[in-house]
Amino acid sequence: MTANSQLDLAALLCSRLCHDLLSPVGAINNGLELLADEKDPEMRQRCLELLEQSARTSANKLKFFRLAFGAAGGFGEMVPSEEPQQLITALVDANDRLSLEWAMSEAKLAKPAVKVLLNLAAIGIDALVRGGELKVGAETRGGQTEIVIAATGKKVVFDETIGAALNGKLATAELSGRTAPAHMVHLLLQDEGGRIQVAHAEDRLIIGVTMSAPEGLIG
Repeated sequence: MTANSQLDLAALLCSRLCHDLLSPVGAINNGLELLADEKDPEMRQRCLELLEQSARTSANKLKFFRLAFGAAGGFGEMVPSEEPQQLITALVDANDRLSLEWAMSEAKLAKPAVKVLLNLAAIGIDALVRGGELKVGAETRGGQTEIVIAATGKKVVFDETIGAALNGKLATAELSGRTAPAHMVHLLLQDEGGRIQVAHAEDRLIIGVTMSAPEGLIG
C-alpha cells in the first residue's frame, strides 16, 4: 500500500469506530440531560442504570477496536486467547438475541491472528441481524493457524462488498467504513501468507482462514 492508501484505510477504520460508538455515547449524553431534569427517585435510578449500561457498552467497544484495529500492547507479540474471548463475549452479551460458542485449543495466538479473528467475529455478529449463534474456533498445527467463524441464525445477512474486500477485490478508493475492516483482514493475510474461504447461505455464514504461525506455535 502507498502512504496515501494507508492513511485512507486508517481514516476509514476511524470512521467505523466512530459509527459504532455514536449510539452508546449519544445515549450517555441523553441520559445525563434527563438526569439533570428528573426529580422522581425511581426515574433517576432508571437513568443511572441506562448510563451505566451505555458506559459499559462504550468501554467494551473501545477495548475491542483497540486490539482489532490498533496497536494494543505493541507489535509482533503473542496474545493470550482469553483476551479476544473476553472482548467478543462482551459484544455478544450486549445483545440478548446472540449466543457464543468458543472453541480454542491454543493458550495464545500471534497478534495478526488475533486481529483477523476479532474482525471476522465482528463481521459474523453484524450478519446475525435477527439473532443467532456465533461460533469462534482456532488452532495451530503444522506451522499454520486455522481460524473459523460461523454465524448461524434465522436470517444471516452478508454484504457482497464485504466479501469482495476480504478477497482483496476492492480498491482503497472503493472502500467505506463498513468494508475497511474486511480489507484490513485481506492485508493481514497477505502479509502472513494466508488464505480465506467464505460460504454464505440464508441461515449461516462461515469464514475460514489459514495463515502462518510463529515458530513457537508450530505444532
